[in-house]
Amino acid sequence: MNEIAIQARDVYKVFHKQRGHLPWERSDGHSGRQQAVALDRVSFEVRVAEIFGVLGPNGSGKSTLVRVIATLLLPDGGTVTVFGHDVVREAIAVQRLINRVSVEASFFKKLSPMENLIYGARLYGLSAAESRTRIIEILTRLGVERWAIDQPVERMSRGMQQKVAIARALLTRPALLLLDEPTTGLDPRSKREVHTLVRELRDLNSTTILLTTHDMLEAESLCERIAIMDAGRIVALDTPEALRGTVALHQGHPPTLEDVFLELTGKLLTADGK
Repeated sequence: MNEIAIQARDVYKVFHKQRGHLPWERSDGHSGRQQAVALDRVSFEVRVAEIFGVLGPNGSGKSTLVRVIATLLLPDGGTVTVFGHDVVREAIAVQRLINRVSVEASFFKKLSPMENLIYGARLYGLSAAESRTRIIEILTRLGVERWAIDQPVERMSRGMQQKVAIARALLTRPALLLLDEPTTGLDPRSKREVHTLVRELRDLNSTTILLTTHDMLEAESLCERIAIMDAGRIVALDTPEALRGTVALHQGHPPTLEDVFLELTGKLLTADGK
């Protein structure tokens, strides 16, 4: 078995806009449009069954990176492979191996969580009968009341809808789970329940997990290694302990991951990424 789940080499992605506002934007020299360099020669590897974190402020390239890995965006340069499959040339093979949770989860709002999740399961070749019990188990463990499982999604709060999105991804037991700020909008108890299920998915199914987050405690609790991104580049990549070791004592106290982030990027990482 390939011991590398994700391999990224010199991944480059540019967005063209008429007028830019990001500090690393530059003119393309021809049309006068601005080039927003979202990913600037990004290289890294994620091992099989590793929980790998990506930290960065808004606009750092985290979500763009996830979308490239998920075959939703084409890179302008470089390569990405998922379990040896190229995300451009073998997109369908990659899609069979992954699932993704993003902060912009979408559903059939008139349908219930059960109906939405059974529909998703069928797309992955799972029968309704074999999925129903597991759907109830996952949603219940995430704190969704049993009566709500059969109510329209449009009646649920933003946080509860995010739990349904997480359940949809966990249901298929993917080889690679891409979590793009999955716990945004969840209360502390719900976050803890999500963390427990993520660890179980890794431990029981050897699932590889790539997590982007604004939550330092979440990253430190879950991730074996963390990449810190800024302006489309990876500015540091190591274990949480090793990253903390790169920063001197902060006012006589051991440095936190937030101290490391501030030292490397000059920015505070708040809950909303601003």
